[in-house]
Amino acid sequence: MATDRTQALTPEALQMMDTIARTGSFAAAARELGKVPSALTYSVRQLEDALDVLLFDRSSRQAQLTAAGTELLHEGRRLLQELDAVANRVRRVACGWESTLSISVEDILSQPVVFELVEAFCQARDERDGPSASVTTVGPATRLRLRSDVLAGTWEALVSGQVDLAIGVSGLHANPGGVELRELGAVPFVYCVAPHHPLAAMAEPLNDAQLVHHRAVAVADTAQRMEPITVNLLPGQDVLTVPSLRSKLEALLRGLGCGYMPEPMVRRHLEAGHLVRKETAGAPRVAELHYAWRAERGAVGLGRALQWWLTALDSPTTRQALIERHAGPLG
Repeated sequence: MATDRTQALTPEALQMMDTIARTGSFAAAARELGKVPSALTYSVRQLEDALDVLLFDRSSRQAQLTAAGTELLHEGRRLLQELDAVANRVRRVACGWESTLSISVEDILSQPVVFELVEAFCQARDERDGPSASVTTVGPATRLRLRSDVLAGTWEALVSGQVDLAIGVSGLHANPGGVELRELGAVPFVYCVAPHHPLAAMAEPLNDAQLVHHRAVAVADTAQRMEPITVNLLPGQDVLTVPSLRSKLEALLRGLGCGYMPEPMVRRHLEAGHLVRKETAGAPRVAELHYAWRAERGAVGLGRALQWWLTALDSPTTRQALIERHAGPLG
């Protein structure tokens, strides 16, 4: 029986559970997985028979997990993350320069500075032995993949093995082990509204009883498997959800809502009078950011591309620029 259970807990079975839970129904999960619903139902029953438990409540019209199903989903997602991470590490140790280096950059950080780092990386030179023992210099044999994530999504991208380096993560997430964390810096947040927004003329500090009557603009957490983070939203408050801080800035400038923004990102808009800063009750909002990577075990160590980026991020000037320097037109 133990062997049957072990054989039943395949990555495909765990992915199936994840898809059903995420989509909310067997039919939707079947469409996403490219199966007919009856085949998916049969696969679930086979898994239940092998484990000798019920994973879904058959009396519910939705794909409602039982307590056992919830535990399997939780542990299964963790195992899938670890499998992704192992595969990613194996690819990295095959050569000195990684074939691909994937980096998640928190939406809060400066895009111009990120691309300055990309430009410097692409211009880096690697000395190698050429014909007749001469030395040639070539660029790094690594393809970069950049992605932008928000809140818990940045951490999830790292621990799941989707990226090799995460820049701008919170230090409050539970470390699964093997993840190295370094301080990036602190980002102060300010509450902003457009000059023509009703809150702009109200006396300060604004309290929750005043703010709850006005639409908030929020950036969606990009996490898919981890619990998404929601910050600075009040119960019952109308919310406009947008995909990025730059979209949130556009919404605030148009008076579509109110909300906290990173002070460096809106500094010039505040100075130009395009936005109004309002003091709110409570402690100041500050985000303590870090950069993180998975530490390699054994003699092989970190890939050379990752080492380059870690050396660049070790510079206080670079870290400050990532937080402070948000160039671009005022619009």
